[in-house]
Amino acid sequence: MAEEPGHDKPTEELKAQIAHSRALVSRDLRGLRYELDFPHKIRKSFQRQTVFWLAGAAAVGLLLTRLPARGKKVYVEPRIGGKSRHRLLEAGFVLGALKIAATLLRPVIVDLVRNRLSGFAAKSSSSRK
Repeated sequence: MAEEPGHDKPTEELKAQIAHSRALVSRDLRGLRYELDFPHKIRKSFQRQTVFWLAGAAAVGLLLTRLPARGKKVYVEPRIGGKSRHRLLEAGFVLGALKIAATLLRPVIVDLVRNRLSGFAAKSSSSRK
């Protein structure tokens, strides 16, 4: 016959079993936390074996400095006739010329706008009277 668990045992014995299983679980959990605490393990290892850690860091640094530099080559197809360079040069020349022209013509343009606005203002004020 199959026994039904828990009906034969007194409550104190069940409480003791529960407390024992809780203690086992908490102990296992503490052990797991200890095993997974990598920063603590690294700090302790560094405190115990400082010379080896510093030598390893120096070796890794030396290896990184000795690695060949990655030279990436980019191949660009030139356009037929080299027109792209000439267009860029022409655009730069045109922008420079426009800047010089704007600098020289600015007083003339300002006077023209001022005269137009003053004439417009005079006409509007005489029409209001």
